[in-house]
Formats: sequence, structure tokens, C-alpha cells
Amino acid sequence: MDRKLAIATRIAKEIRRDRRSLALIIGAPIIVMSLIGFSFQDQKPVLNQVAPALIATMAMFFVFVLTAISFLRERSQGTLERLLATAVTRSDLLIGYLAGFLLFALAQSVIILLYTLFVVDVDYAGNLWDIIIILLIVTIASVSMGIFISTFARNEFQVVQFIPLLIAPQIFLSGMILPTSQLPIYFQKVSGALPLTYANRALRDIMLRGASLSDVMVEIGVLVLFAIVMLAAAAATVRKT
Repeated sequence: MDRKLAIATRIAKEIRRDRRSLALIIGAPIIVMSLIGFSFQDQKPVLNQVAPALIATMAMFFVFVLTAISFLRERSQGTLERLLATAVTRSDLLIGYLAGFLLFALAQSVIILLYTLFVVDVDYAGNLWDIIIILLIVTIASVSMGIFISTFARNEFQVVQFIPLLIAPQIFLSGMILPTSQLPIYFQKVSGALPLTYANRALRDIMLRGASLSDVMVEIGVLVLFAIVMLAAAAATVRKT
């Protein structure tokens, strides 16, 4: 536990000292959601309908980018290799990194949520804490995905290249733009394998229909499973030098 805590604490300090990362955490989501809110200022009912999917998508996108780039820097600076050369196990390493990134990633997700609800002024029917819990699970899944994908990138440009492959298809196939029931049958099958699909469903049910967590347990289970699979995959790709 001490090793995991030490790694998490160091990661948190590194991100806190990085002004670019802090700008990405705080500024970028606010700018994007402000532009979206301004675009729909005369179409409040439409904004209310698309807001759950927007919140899930923005949280997943920004958290993925933050985590992937930060973890890549750890590798490029040799920090990861030095840690792996010690008695630190891969599980210690990944849990420590997950905890360190999660603090800022969750803060970013909460900023997106609160800004959307109370500044952009989106209406919601469900319990605010239920929405935050879903976002926490989405954030954990996104951090896990960011750690895993960053093991295949050699520089930040390559991380950006993964965005069209991983994030863009989820935006189009998760029900954000078009209901999944209206997609061709083969795209519906693909949609059923995408984490953002389940995040969108959960947030829509809670925010638009007033559902509780017990009503979206299937979606929660899929997101948790995705996070576990991504962490296991990351553990398999991080090897001792």
C-alpha cells in the first residue's frame, strides 16, 4: 500500500506542477461546453436531450487525453523504467498511477458536469449524486483506457492519432448523434461493445427520466468490466526492462 500511495502522490504532484495539464483539466472543458451551450441557447429542450451524452463524451475524451499523455511522459522521461527496475510490482505501479491520475481526472469530470448543469443551465431529473457516481465509473474506465493505449505510443502525436480510432467511432455509434436503434444492424452490434454507449444510456436514464442507480446496474456493470479489462491489458503490456 505504501508503494501505491507513494506513486499516486508523486503523480499528483507532477500534474499539479504542470501548467499545461492544469489548463487542460480546467480550461478546455469549460471552453467546449460554453461553445455548445451558446450554440443551443435558443433550443433549450434540444440541449437538455443531448446534454447527458455530451457530458459522458467530454468526460471520456478529456480524461483519456490527460491520462494517455501524462503516462507517456512517465515512459519518455524514464521514470516508468526506473520504477519497474525496483521491487515495485506491475500491480503496485498501475494502481498507483490509476489513483494519481484519478484525482485530477475526476476533478475534470466534475467540472464538466457542474459547469454544464449550473452555468450552461441544463435541466436534470435524477439525483445529482447518482450522476456523479456514473461519472466516477466513466472516469475510472477512461483512465484505464488511457494508460493502456499510451503503452503503444512513442510520442504525444501518436496519442492524438488514437483519438479518431477510439473516441470518434464511439461518438457516432453510442447514440449521441443518432439513436442506436436507428443504426444499421451491424453498427448496432458494434455499439453494444462500446463503453460510451453504456455511459450515455446510464446518464440519459438518470438525467432525463429520473432513474436511480439500481435502474442502470447493467450499464454500470459493463463500464466496470471495461475498466478492469483495460487495466489488465495495461498490466500485460507494461513489462520489466
